[in-house]
Amino acid sequence: MIRIAIAGLGNCASMLIQGIEYYKQRGRNFTEGLITPFVGKYSITDIEVVAAFDVSKNKVGKDVAEAIFEKPNITPRIVEMKKLGVKVSKGPVLDGVAPHMFNVFNPEVDGKIEDVVRELKDSRAEILVNMLPVGSENATRAYARAALEANVAFINAIPVFIASDPTGKFPEMFKAKNIPLAGDDVKGQVGATIFHRAITSLFRLRGVKVEETYQLNVGGNTDFLNMKTEERLYSKRISKTKAVTSTLDNAVEIESEGKIRIGPSDYVPFLGNTKVAYIYVKGSGFAGMPIKVEASLEVDDKSNCAAVLVDVIRAVKIALDRKIGGPLDKVSAFYFKHPPVQAKDDDEAYKWFKEFVM
Repeated sequence: MIRIAIAGLGNCASMLIQGIEYYKQRGRNFTEGLITPFVGKYSITDIEVVAAFDVSKNKVGKDVAEAIFEKPNITPRIVEMKKLGVKVSKGPVLDGVAPHMFNVFNPEVDGKIEDVVRELKDSRAEILVNMLPVGSENATRAYARAALEANVAFINAIPVFIASDPTGKFPEMFKAKNIPLAGDDVKGQVGATIFHRAITSLFRLRGVKVEETYQLNVGGNTDFLNMKTEERLYSKRISKTKAVTSTLDNAVEIESEGKIRIGPSDYVPFLGNTKVAYIYVKGSGFAGMPIKVEASLEVDDKSNCAAVLVDVIRAVKIALDRKIGGPLDKVSAFYFKHPPVQAKDDDEAYKWFKEFVM
């Protein structure tokens, strides 16, 4: 089994936990809808939630199988959940709750990171998956340090730079303790960024110079409500932008000229967990003739995230088995928007991932 702990029992965690149960009920050999049916010897059915942390009074103290359906979560029930026998533990708030979200999340404010470390150890968790709200910079770093103290691998699903820490501090600490680290900012199974990268990669492959591009995203869950505060989006915009510009030969030019804009755009409540992305790419091809693409993508935001995380969890378990510590570059490049090392395109990133799991 792969023993995981989760920080942040929001909609993405709900889909992840329900999704694991969905595949368990259908048996180890049912792999429809998975990116990678088996990662090494591991199936999705090998994943087990042994600890969970949240700040909401609606969730703390309840069995995980009950807490994932508590407000403000809106992820639909896709499977009948039996109690897991795992109670949601109280985590520290820090900057994990934006001021305009206090009434939404209804947080307990006295959680301590020391208690997180203790629970990680007591539960014998192997991997901690961070799914806090976007903008939780200090809270994410606190959970990363808790993972280090508890000798637990860390997967950072949100746009706070831990695996890709520009100071090198967190990569060095995880490397020194030989603890695996994967991140940052998970890509969707077929999400806006992966779709955008496919278009810009196609332009580059066919000799078309990208001159300007944007990606606008709207959705109706608490993620989009949380991201209405611009100051919480600094790292998110960097992460999504770099994921796209890494596919371009003229990235510096279009960034310096302000010809690229990527990021969350608005909160539309009736969309629920549906995310709609509008993507525009304009370029010049043969003899300078214009080529323009305008596309829209509509996805269930949370299943998109969960499909990726079940692969990453299993890849990190392989790293644990092989005693590989520090940032997992070859895993992160394929599954995260802001990895320690960006691949030129997703074909190259997938090749790196396959090399790692072989």
